Amino acid sequence: MKTKVNQILEQVLEKIEPPKKDITIIKNSLEEFLEKVGKKIKVLKINAEVFVGGSFAKNTVIKKDYYDLDIFIRFDKKYKDEEISKLTGKILKELDTQGRTLKNIENNIFTKGNVSVVHGSRDYFRIKISPSFFIEVIPVIKVRNPKESENITDLSYSHVKYIKKKIKSEKILDEIKLAKVFCYANHCYGAESYINGFSGYALELLVYYYKGFLKFIKAISKIKDKEVIDIEKHYKNKQTVLMDVNSSKLKSPIILIDPTYKQRNALAALSEETLEKFQKVCKKFLKNPSIKAFEIEKIDLEKIKKQAEKNKFEFILLETKTNKQKGDVAGSKLLKFYKHLESEIEKFFEIKNKGFNYNGKKSARYFFVIKTKKEILIEGPIIKDKKNIKMFKKKHKHTFEKKSRIYAREKINFNIKKFIDKWKIKNKRKIKEMSIRGLNIKV
Repeated sequence: MKTKVNQILEQVLEKIEPPKKDITIIKNSLEEFLEKVGKKIKVLKINAEVFVGGSFAKNTVIKKDYYDLDIFIRFDKKYKDEEISKLTGKILKELDTQGRTLKNIENNIFTKGNVSVVHGSRDYFRIKISPSFFIEVIPVIKVRNPKESENITDLSYSHVKYIKKKIKSEKILDEIKLAKVFCYANHCYGAESYINGFSGYALELLVYYYKGFLKFIKAISKIKDKEVIDIEKHYKNKQTVLMDVNSSKLKSPIILIDPTYKQRNALAALSEETLEKFQKVCKKFLKNPSIKAFEIEKIDLEKIKKQAEKNKFEFILLETKTNKQKGDVAGSKLLKFYKHLESEIEKFFEIKNKGFNYNGKKSARYFFVIKTKKEILIEGPIIKDKKNIKMFKKKHKHTFEKKSRIYAREKINFNIKKFIDKWKIKNKRKIKEMSIRGLNIKV
């Protein structure tokens, strides 16, 4: 008789398998798109080739509300790094100059708003094929030696090739799908700076290394000190890894040596905070397996608000906006501001609960459940500083001396909403410098 956990995993696999209809549409559209791109490259006499990357190429795609498909245009080394984005734009711009629609695509992909440029270390293009299907066209340089790569995306071809060569077992591919859904549901999926989690490639490597999903989460949940995983045994020991790999890439709690490039840490983006969060959900699932662990838990703000009122705490919901490009750039700016605001609130209030929700565009929502501190301690100048001591005492009534410095006790006579309103006015310049263009109280 199958164990409870195996039954749960089987149910999850059934739920996350993309419908055949979706896969058929993607495959047909992809074939036609690749054919047109290939022909246009020849017409323009550009020395480049096209390949499919991401989970679709590695057979680890899972059911989603919408699908992102990575297409890489691999340019010859003779092209300069700054050239290839412009050439990609030219290929796409001239792809359908006659306005013909692709057979398997709902609308002409070049109608207004369907193609957008995503700015970054290297610009790439996002094409809306249908409301639930997007193609991202990414320019890369064709490199034989990973050391020649000028951008992490140049290694994508090697990553796809390695995974396809090493993982042929349907069972392991299914286990990878489980790991991806589990991480995604628990907000640990993605190397973006506002997530600092596990990339898809890193999860593929880890599940392959540990030989399954359950073994992977068991192993990860037990990690305490900095762990080094070297699948291809590029290094003799942990010490040689620490000596050879760039120190900036060794800050993550797990160092996963990229099998295709030994001087790269495939988990460099993983933060201590995300790992700790992930370890908690791993332990929770192993102790009490549930299908809910693979489902995104929606935050019930109304419930949180009612609970706060019951405990005589304050609840506040804020919405922030940025003028930065949606995605990693906007997300990281909004998260950075959230953490800064949190530290400012903590000076006057005790935070009982909090949350950050980025919508993937240019805005985010924060919530805080707080308890007002009865009083705060304000540090003043050193006793020898007579001039500033006088000014400090004039400003603060209740002062006292401790270890050659003066301090003041101040009672808190304002609530969180008043604090935010005043803080916004006082820090108007700083808010702007942090690329925030709106901070509004919603509740």
